[in-house]
Amino acid sequence: MALAAAGALAACGADPKPGIVSTLAPPAHTALRDRLGGGPPLFVAGQELDVTLLRRFYGRHGFAPVWATRQAQARSLVDAVLRAGDQGLDPELFHATLLRRRETLPPLDRDMLLSDAFLSYASALARGAVPLERRRADQALTPEPIDVTAVLDDAAASADAGAVIEKLAPATPTYRALREALKKYRSGPLAADRGATNRLRTIVVNLERQRWLPRPLPADRVWVNVAAERLVLYRADRPVFSARVVVGEDIERNQSPEFRATIDASFLNPPWIIPADIAKAEILPKLNRDAEYLTRNRMVLLPGGEVEQLPGPDAGLGLIMFDMPNRFDVYLHDTPDRYIFNRDNRRISHGCIRVQNPLQLAALLMGQPVGAIIQKIAQGLVTGDTTRNNLPVPVPVFVVYQTAAMDADGTLQFYPDFYNRDAEIWRKLQKGTPRLGPALQADNRLPPPRAL
Repeated sequence: MALAAAGALAACGADPKPGIVSTLAPPAHTALRDRLGGGPPLFVAGQELDVTLLRRFYGRHGFAPVWATRQAQARSLVDAVLRAGDQGLDPELFHATLLRRRETLPPLDRDMLLSDAFLSYASALARGAVPLERRRADQALTPEPIDVTAVLDDAAASADAGAVIEKLAPATPTYRALREALKKYRSGPLAADRGATNRLRTIVVNLERQRWLPRPLPADRVWVNVAAERLVLYRADRPVFSARVVVGEDIERNQSPEFRATIDASFLNPPWIIPADIAKAEILPKLNRDAEYLTRNRMVLLPGGEVEQLPGPDAGLGLIMFDMPNRFDVYLHDTPDRYIFNRDNRRISHGCIRVQNPLQLAALLMGQPVGAIIQKIAQGLVTGDTTRNNLPVPVPVFVVYQTAAMDADGTLQFYPDFYNRDAEIWRKLQKGTPRLGPALQADNRLPPPRAL
């Protein structure tokens, strides 16, 4: 009786009498706040949860459970997570096995597991399952930030919660085509066809690369697919110009990176500033063998070990360079060696992008006739001057590495993975061995990871 009375007092907000110990559990919101308060990692049924993301989500709800009163939305979101394979994502990345037996979990564990699965799936669709911080330094493409906790709140109030989350996925023609191709390759007997299995992996990896892009893509853009060794200019999302390009060599230090920049001007009759590391490796050995090498190639040594090749028709950057500041110092430019565009393998640069018909591209970007640009270049060649010409409207440029993508004709094309980047992304998209909580460290009873 004393214990019951103490419980009643506690429920009314009064303090129990001294010496009487309450047996009531703490309110759910207090328990959630305590579980998410920091300290050691948080586990449910042996799988680690994202405490930071959960704290932000439950903070919006006063640290009260969410899904017990939103069971229809929870079922819709669970269904969306379990069909993550349609997006080229392994459902086990989002606790699929535990979700199927979620009713066996304690209520608070179940609520946190559901929230973690929904938030992590939303994040994977919105910015990729391999986010920027887990990628190579030269894979710098990323969409604009999005608050997935706010999106999950919208889903929790929607009659079709799963659709709200799935709208975070890209809507590009390439993403849709890749999903259709994924369905096709999965419907066949892949076990006996290694080529089809490899093609499926290529599709999955490139679905992930699509998730690294902004939503939506700018309607006007310059698009360089390094894997295709081709540049396309889009206006109002339609291709208006296409050209072959030369890209970085296969060796890792010279590979062209993946990034976004903005072309805001063109340099006509540009000099070529050769970075110190390239000058040391390639220019200085030639100078040691030939004392006239710099003079003959109109080059001068600069402080810090750089070398400048003076502007002219035979300069390394050709007659035009597009100014697109970026941390990789990679640019689009002309070349005096026009014959190289006839090669099938055009991977011969130090990372920069040489464009086959740069004057036509410049005319479109600058809104001027090609003849006017040629006249300005001719004047610069006579005077030895370099001129900077601002674009009327800066144009975003994307340098991507997509081994499966729609071409300008709307056909899904596959390209060789000559930089060998696909395998690393594929590995990071797999669940792998989960990090286990203390109770399961000695006896790992979780199911083995399931590959796509």
